Amino acid sequence: MTKIAIIGSEGSGRTSLAAKLGKKSTAADITMYDYAKNDVVMTTIDANGYPKSVKPLVTALQLSDIALLCIPPQGPDAFAGECIMALDLMQYKHGIVVLTKADTSYPYAQEELQKNLQKILSPTTLANWEFVNLSTESFEGLDEIKEKIFELDEQVNSEYEKLNDNPVRITVDQSFNVTGIGCVVLGIVEQGTVNAKEKLTAYPADKPLEVRSIQMHDEDVKNAPAGARVGLALKGVQSKDIERGFIISEKEEVAESLVLECTLSSFASPLKISDVPHIFTGLQSSPMRIEKIEIDGKEAEQVNASQQCTLHLNGSREIAYRQQDRFIITNLDAKQRFTGYGFVKE
Repeated sequence: MTKIAIIGSEGSGRTSLAAKLGKKSTAADITMYDYAKNDVVMTTIDANGYPKSVKPLVTALQLSDIALLCIPPQGPDAFAGECIMALDLMQYKHGIVVLTKADTSYPYAQEELQKNLQKILSPTTLANWEFVNLSTESFEGLDEIKEKIFELDEQVNSEYEKLNDNPVRITVDQSFNVTGIGCVVLGIVEQGTVNAKEKLTAYPADKPLEVRSIQMHDEDVKNAPAGARVGLALKGVQSKDIERGFIISEKEEVAESLVLECTLSSFASPLKISDVPHIFTGLQSSPMRIEKIEIDGKEAEQVNASQQCTLHLNGSREIAYRQQDRFIITNLDAKQRFTGYGFVKE
């Protein structure tokens, strides 16, 4: 199954492109578009709640494997730059830079835009992403985008195949009650192979459950591999017990407070003691107060752009995680809201 995030600033043409890649289904702070024909099943996610909030952007990227970064002829604005920063901090592997509204510009101007973007992207994880021009009126370039998506999807599937034998871990993005069935959740199998009748636990609530049945693409299946978007009917829990961002697995660490080994981006505003950044991991987020900052083993009052540090963070909401999880640090009061990344200190 192909899972795509379409991101960019307002007016970048991202929503028009999303509508061309599938039929609109669920809509909230993100909007999903579904496409299924023959053996091709594709879900496209438009982070329509961004740039007002960074959470829809993080959600769309965490639920997808391929990103389409939309840039109009006038070039990247501050929010496009923020999207690039988010992709880089998350070490997002696969994507395409879509130069939208190409029919409203001149060929030489599009070439110049691409050259300028290549300079911007060269020090980031997007350095080797390909560029495609897309027309607003005729949507010339759409077939090329689809072709490149399916090429990238082959790489994604190969990566997921290596995770099928790992312990099961599922990220939940929706939970609801179905009459006669009970609690149903939708989510992504991050790793492992989930089986019907399997007993797992929902974290951070620590709710034991049993997978009653599994659906993929509205069809009942006995198991689902890594990378699959699934619907799970659950036994032993109610829909009110599970929220977006919950992890279903055998075992997770759960904590309100964290100690993170962090690296700030080169564009980050300083972080000071008593600041309250928002910390993201997967689809979970929590405001956490900085209680202590350490740089090179010594306590400091603040940490600046490009510096490495240890942040001692105290929150009021439990987060489920594993040691290898990457945490994204955001400062919602800063002009550039994506600040850095970190890992739990061993």
